[in-house]
Amino acid sequence: MNIARMNKKVSVARLSIFSNSILIILKLSVGLISGSVSIISEAIHSFMDLLASFVAFFSVRISDTPADERHPYGHGKFENISGVIEALLIFVAAFWIIYEAIKKISHPEDVEKIGLGFAVMLISAVVNFFVSRKIYRVAKETDSVALEADALHLKTDVYTSVGVASGLLLMWLTGFHLVDPIAAILVALLILKESFELFSKAYAPLLDLALPPAEVADISAMIQKRCVGQMSFHDLRTRKAGNYKYIDFHLNLDPEKTVREAHEICDLIEEDIKKAFENTEVTIHVENF
Repeated sequence: MNIARMNKKVSVARLSIFSNSILIILKLSVGLISGSVSIISEAIHSFMDLLASFVAFFSVRISDTPADERHPYGHGKFENISGVIEALLIFVAAFWIIYEAIKKISHPEDVEKIGLGFAVMLISAVVNFFVSRKIYRVAKETDSVALEADALHLKTDVYTSVGVASGLLLMWLTGFHLVDPIAAILVALLILKESFELFSKAYAPLLDLALPPAEVADISAMIQKRCVGQMSFHDLRTRKAGNYKYIDFHLNLDPEKTVREAHEICDLIEEDIKKAFENTEVTIHVENF
């Protein structure tokens, strides 16, 4: 287990929890004071982001723990499960926002303190812009799907906050109060799109899909480079669990090779692959041709 990497992942997950908690308090307070359904919808969105941040926080703590008797292949898929849960939370939040917005259209009410709501939305956008960038950077460094999902949440929150702020500004300029619930519905539709993309990305590794074709091609080239003479390989299989990659294949060797020679060849191939791909386990089945 890489302690430094895990600490970095946990640290940014904790940052996400802190920032979301502050923004929920701000948005909900201003939303209730102003009566703006779009601001309240943003508070709901941030609350779902907070739940997702907690899920991400616990999943990254678990995913890097070593394999044990109950989980002999490690705990990497905890991050994928985290991503699926986060996607479902976003999905629920989007439909709740649409429901509240339709109620507001049916029974319109004036929105007060528009300037205050506008300011809070801009603050939210700026905070989430910088926090999401930091989390996304760490997600890429550590290949963490849970943190990438968390960063995607906050990135979407930037867009939705700007959208709500624009709606409030338009409402202030025109006096047309239906802009507020309409803006909330647009926010919800964007959130639905986010949830679908996140669900697809997080769920795919749970089905043991192969690594991207470009990575498989690179792995094949590394193996082929070590195949001299009549040596060959077949049945290359790849999959991913969290930020861990698993590769196995069959290697055909000359039957005159000793066990030691076969072991040395396998070590070279494994070293090549692990230099190119971090957090990778390689299993080689040696056969005679």
